[in-house]
Amino acid sequence: MSMTYTYLVWSLLLVLVWGVVFIFTGNRRKMLKISLGTAPLGLTEPFFYPEYWSPPTLFALGENYGFDVESLFFSFAVGGLACSLYELGSRSTTQPMPANHKQHVGRHRFHALALVSPAFVFAFLELATGLNSIYTASLGLLFGAIATVICRVDLLGSAIKGSAVFTLFYFVFFSAMNWSHPGYVDLYWNNAAISGLRFFGVPAEELLFAATLGALWSNFYEHRYWQVKSKHPHAHT
Repeated sequence: MSMTYTYLVWSLLLVLVWGVVFIFTGNRRKMLKISLGTAPLGLTEPFFYPEYWSPPTLFALGENYGFDVESLFFSFAVGGLACSLYELGSRSTTQPMPANHKQHVGRHRFHALALVSPAFVFAFLELATGLNSIYTASLGLLFGAIATVICRVDLLGSAIKGSAVFTLFYFVFFSAMNWSHPGYVDLYWNNAAISGLRFFGVPAEELLFAATLGALWSNFYEHRYWQVKSKHPHAHT
């Protein structure tokens, strides 16, 4: 089977899954905001292409310029899914943090610094180390998740759950792609530059990315907009 459009097709399938989850999620505003905010991260693809991987892309944009359309679709979808999948089936929504609660969250004075810490950690590691960008990105996400929990201990549980659920989803999704296109990882991942460790065919680096993204993105909305989780179905924001 031709693999020319594999990345495009599976990115669009991810958007389709996003659409289904969007219908059933309890907080569509949160999911849409996070997705729209995550989509531009697809423009960081030159850090990964071809040092981490080099799949065929639409109009050969990746091959010629490092940028590609597929990464924008992919980033849009994973952003919304990482922040919402773990809440499916629950009655959890969000509402503004009470003013008196803010006063008792002492570490939350580092709110702004914690929010931007993933970007700073990523940039620092890119400049100061020779690590592959998949590792620097994952470490940045992990640092941001830890910073979030330090600021907001109440978000620890959802960070763990969000990480676990999104990693499981990503593993299943990636496995389906592997099944439909055998040899795709062998052909287009720069296996000499990464660990080479795979779990049932899925590169360990992909699962590391999923776990750290799920840990940070599961709470990013609540942290960014001073929200607390609520089980009241009409407390949407």
